Amino acid sequence: MSDAPTESRPAGYLDLSKAVLYREYLIFVRYPANAAGGLVFSIVFFALLFYGGRMLAGQALTDSIEGIVVGYFLWTLSVGAYSSISNDIGSEVQWGTLERHIMTPFGFAPVALLKGVAKVVRTFLISSVILGIMLVITGTSLQLNLLTTVVVAVLSITSVLGLGFAAGGISVLYKRIGNWLNLLQFGFIVLISAPAFDLGWTRFLPLAQGSALLQRAMIDGTRLWEFPLVDLLVLVGTAVGYLGLGYLLFQRATRRARRLGVLGDY
Repeated sequence: MSDAPTESRPAGYLDLSKAVLYREYLIFVRYPANAAGGLVFSIVFFALLFYGGRMLAGQALTDSIEGIVVGYFLWTLSVGAYSSISNDIGSEVQWGTLERHIMTPFGFAPVALLKGVAKVVRTFLISSVILGIMLVITGTSLQLNLLTTVVVAVLSITSVLGLGFAAGGISVLYKRIGNWLNLLQFGFIVLISAPAFDLGWTRFLPLAQGSALLQRAMIDGTRLWEFPLVDLLVLVGTAVGYLGLGYLLFQRATRRARRLGVLGDY
């Protein structure tokens, strides 16, 4: 009696998520020198910022060092989230593999989003190590409630994923814009510092509200359920709004590139 042939089921988003996460894990473990280089660069950059600033500003820097540590932690997360999508899309354009992703049953936008999420998970782990080393270098301590820190940080950088999608859409249309993409990363410093200027409208910018809440959570020890409901709604609204807007801009840019016949050109 022969066994009946088994039909292979179509791959779903769960299979895609597993494949993307596994791919990110393989890239990390098979290229340890590159991963270690990024970690060392971030630590050295912060050390130069800290020791150089202490020589110039002295006690003024010491009094605000907790805020600087939290801000730098959020900046490393933001750069990782942004570059994970914008640089990845730019690489696909240069390699000529963008059309392959678009022809998949999932489409390129969902694949790019899941690849971005996978890189955010990796970036979060690396940034946590950087945070621990920064605390050792500066000799400070923070209130690290895991639930509050993770939720606020994730919602904060979700808006940056939207910026990454928008930048990726521009890359599809105009190809080589890497210098502009890298320049925007330093604009995150302004967004993260926005709460310090106490301008009410800045809370609706990417990262600004998340930076303010993360400062209160990690410095003052405020728990997630202790934040005013309005502050949490603004944080969630900016995260969902910028991600949705960036995703929409990316889809429109790819459709326009297909109409112009420049999707596979470089």
